[in-house]
Amino acid sequence: MPELKGSRRKLQIAIAAMVVADLVAVGLLFSPLVGSAESRRISMSELSVDLQRKTREVQPLIGLDKKIVVAKNQIGQFYQDRFAKRDSELATEMGKLASENGVRIMQAKYKQEDPTGAGVVPVEIEGNFSGDYLQLIRFINAVERSKQFFTVDSVSLAGESTGPVKLDVKMHSFLRTGA
Repeated sequence: MPELKGSRRKLQIAIAAMVVADLVAVGLLFSPLVGSAESRRISMSELSVDLQRKTREVQPLIGLDKKIVVAKNQIGQFYQDRFAKRDSELATEMGKLASENGVRIMQAKYKQEDPTGAGVVPVEIEGNFSGDYLQLIRFINAVERSKQFFTVDSVSLAGESTGPVKLDVKMHSFLRTGA
């Protein structure tokens, strides 16, 4: 019997501890610290919406390492295809475009600017051209559509009522560095 008394005492202590734990859990469930079931549901809903929003925000970043490699290759190909190795290539392209459109080059100045960190050297081009109005328009169109990369900064026309029209153009192009 003494063993039974000790076991009964231990069992009573265990049951009392479980009752105390249950009372603490019920108290916590209804306490303002945890909130009501409705507030927990609203909180869960807000967290779910926040998770979906953050997932959409990071979606474009998935596979970014591969996208960077592809972009670097595309940039290199663009430089290879659209930027000249030497300034003589710019002059040749300008002469070709002028002759194809019936425009005369009166004067052309090419001035290299300071190199950028992107592996290119900007070249400022100032040119004086002459021809009839339609030829000059086609020439400017051809410059803008040329495979060689040119950006037209300013254009000014001058001329008499009869005879050729004079065109002053300021534009930029680029040379590849290390070519």
